[in-house]
Amino acid sequence: MINAVLLIISYLLGSVPMGLLLTKFAGKGDLRKVGSGNIGATNVMRVGGLRMAALTWLLDMAKVVAAVLLGRAFVDVGFGAWCGFIAIVGHCFPIWLRFHGGKGVSGLFGLLLAISPLTFLFIGIEWLLVALTSGYSSLGALVVFFLVPVFGFIIDINVGFAFLAVALLCLIRHRENIIRLVHGKESKVEWKWKK
Repeated sequence: MINAVLLIISYLLGSVPMGLLLTKFAGKGDLRKVGSGNIGATNVMRVGGLRMAALTWLLDMAKVVAAVLLGRAFVDVGFGAWCGFIAIVGHCFPIWLRFHGGKGVSGLFGLLLAISPLTFLFIGIEWLLVALTSGYSSLGALVVFFLVPVFGFIIDINVGFAFLAVALLCLIRHRENIIRLVHGKESKVEWKWKK
């Protein structure tokens, strides 16, 4: 029973649309009607600059961290990882927005931070290097999706399967980005502090 309650709480935590709320409060309008229409940090950067995107990223990470910590506190690290996965599902398919949400990358980093800060650091450096050198945030994310399950299975088998589930979910959510990258039509990120 407690497991089911924790999973429901994790989903509800993950489904809070931080980027949408921040941009609305900042007077930037409805984030879903500008840029890519996505509620994640990359689209927030397009309308609100790097500072607002960074805050969105941190808040989206925080809600997944909270879900993982709840799972770990009441059950164990493996279940905590699955709570993190469910929170990311909530972010991608939030009940409040008719199940149209983000792509889960910031949540994935929240999961990494809560489970293994060292893995978070390594993967974070990889993403940043690829994103900065190529100009494509999505390309850095794609490399992350292939690396994350490997680190998960090194930590624990249950963590590994949860990380694999997250990586597959995020990969599916980035299918349009993959198509645009292949055809050379993906938009590059403009690294501006504020707008």
